[in-house]
Amino acid sequence: MAALDDMKVHIRLKLSALWTALMFCYIYGDYFGLYVPGQLQGMLNGEGPIGPTSEATLVATALLLAVPGLMVALCMLLPTRTCRWTNVVLGLFYTAIMLLTMPGAWWFYLTLGVIEIAVSMLIVVLAWRWPRG
Repeated sequence: MAALDDMKVHIRLKLSALWTALMFCYIYGDYFGLYVPGQLQGMLNGEGPIGPTSEATLVATALLLAVPGLMVALCMLLPTRTCRWTNVVLGLFYTAIMLLTMPGAWWFYLTLGVIEIAVSMLIVVLAWRWPRG
């Protein structure tokens, strides 16, 4: 049987794809979170994701969620060294965020959290081992 033909995928494409997958997990986690009893009522009562809802907390949340989305493009656009270190630092940062938000969470969130940690750590490992020319 002949071997399957495969192409070498550049590290930038791998990192971009992983940030895309991470974003989908974040979006699904937030969406499914709306089904947790009391969540919508809490939102109507002014309870936000990081404290009482205010302009500042919503801007902070928006930035927290915008960065992984921007990394999809930045993995393709940043200079090599900057791209590598940005992926290492942000991958570790978002791993820490997940570890901090998981205790006491529902099973769906824990499941997605484990996946998100695995993906963000894979980002760190791939960026750390960035192939040399």
